[in-house]
Parts: sequence; C-alpha cells; structure tokens
Amino acid sequence: MQSKAGKAFRKFLPLFDRVLVERCAAETVTKGGIMIPEKAQGKVLQATVVAVGSGARGKDGEIHPVSVKVGEKVLLPEYGGTKIVLEDKDYYLFRDGDILGKYLD
Repeated sequence: MQSKAGKAFRKFLPLFDRVLVERCAAETVTKGGIMIPEKAQGKVLQATVVAVGSGARGKDGEIHPVSVKVGEKVLLPEYGGTKIVLEDKDYYLFRDGDILGKYLD
C-alpha cells in the first residue's frame, strides 16, 4: 500500500507509521473580543493530518495501516513530535501510536 498525501502537499511523505501534521492556529482573540498576548496563549494540541505513511510492520510480517487519514483533525500530546520546516511552514512528525485521538465531524 502506498503512502497517501493531500493534493496540495506532495513534497514529503512519511515512512512506516509516521504521521505529518500541521498544528492549528492559536486563538488570539477571546469570544468577547479581547486580544490574548502571545505569552498567555496555550500550546495548540489540535492539528490537521497532512500526510501519512503506509503503516508499521507487525511481528507477523503484515503491514498494519495507520489509524488516521489525510484531512482529519487529531489531538496531539503536549510534548513530542519532530518539527519539520517545509516551504516556510512548520509541520510536525508523530508516530501513529503517539496521537491521542481524532475529532469527529
């Protein structure tokens, strides 16, 4: 099974059970319209999946596919991941097992 990538993103494809994500933008204004200073903004743990690898090879020799798909919104751990800069944008590479969950529409 080949790796999948979004139409707009074809410069980098993760290997095995790796997932490439783009973190969502931090909230800069409250619902009441108050500007939040950068230091007070929390770390964004929500991200959109940009590309996925083909999956990890299990002890039985079969490839187990990644549990998320391109375009899904996921919940990331507070720490971890490898930062990658592509075309002046920050992306993060996580193992499939490190992703905490995915948001349902």
